[in-house]
Amino acid sequence: MYPGVKTVEAIADHRLVVGFDTGERRIYDVRPLLTVGRFQALAAPEVFNRVRVAFDTVEWENGLDLDPEYLYRRSEPLPREQAVCGGDEPRRRSR
Repeated sequence: MYPGVKTVEAIADHRLVVGFDTGERRIYDVRPLLTVGRFQALAAPEVFNRVRVAFDTVEWENGLDLDPEYLYRRSEPLPREQAVCGGDEPRRRSR
């Protein structure tokens, strides 16, 4: 069974902080996808920042989504004690 996404925050440098139903929070870097087909639209911050949780994964308003298992495997763990800071105001979306 794959881990489902419960929360997502868009942060600086086209990264996402993803909260999984395992209780883990992980960081996923979207930048490698920004040159691939329809994902190029996410290069615009106003599009990228409109990320949300839908059906146990992340989704953008233009219909793009990422497989939750892919997100989990390609992301890095975020230590529980680490806060998202540095002047970036994260956008949290949850279901």
